[in-house]
Amino acid sequence: MPKIIGVRSQPGGKLCYCDAGDIPLQVNDYVVLDTSHGLDIAKVITFEAQVHPSDLSQQSMRVVRRARLEDLEKAQQTKEKEALAKCKEEAAKLNLKMKPLVAHYDLKGSHLTIFFSARERIDFRALVRKLSHSLETRVELRQVGPRDEAKLVGGIGKCGYPLCCQSFITEFPSVSIRMAKEQDLALNPMKISGICGRLLCCLAYESKEYAAIRRKMPQLAQEVSTPFGKATVISVNLLKETVTVKFDSEITKELPLNQLI
Repeated sequence: MPKIIGVRSQPGGKLCYCDAGDIPLQVNDYVVLDTSHGLDIAKVITFEAQVHPSDLSQQSMRVVRRARLEDLEKAQQTKEKEALAKCKEEAAKLNLKMKPLVAHYDLKGSHLTIFFSARERIDFRALVRKLSHSLETRVELRQVGPRDEAKLVGGIGKCGYPLCCQSFITEFPSVSIRMAKEQDLALNPMKISGICGRLLCCLAYESKEYAAIRRKMPQLAQEVSTPFGKATVISVNLLKETVTVKFDSEITKELPLNQLI
């Protein structure tokens, strides 16, 4: 007699019975099922259920194997994509001016969090009720700002690499326009802003080093002494730690900082 187990594909869903064959299983294990619509993931609820094989329909499901980690991750991603699509659909029906970004189920699949962006505060209570009913799970909506949106969605930065906020930044640094000025960057919003529309996070990476170097540098129009005589500072190069000076003879020279007296 085959080993019959009870499984559920969704939390709170209908209990279905299937043939587990000789596969060793326990309650709360996840299995891959061969169903009429293809392979699916389900959780073992009852073990060796008291159901006679003759009572099962001819189209009953069969356990193919125990679910592997990659099976669970793929199933999770599929559920989250479906939930996000459903959220977009219902939000459009309710005429809510919001942009659903990412859906995330908890490990038990009993709690769904959907992150969204919007230009203003949104009353999404009706949307939560509709989603909770249609998805049969607890739903929470969270509004995020531009930086968090970029972190969730991802993309490629101006440097050609994946966004820092999605790669390794765990907390957003405090960035100010003063940091761009200290680094002698052109104060063009298109050049010093990220895809989130905010100042580039990387402006803060070397801000302290630039500030320390600038403190050693002379001011523009300052008169300095050089091995070639007195001159006036007309520009400085922070990265090279050099100073360009102009002599009374109108000759200009670029000198290392350590040559200034």
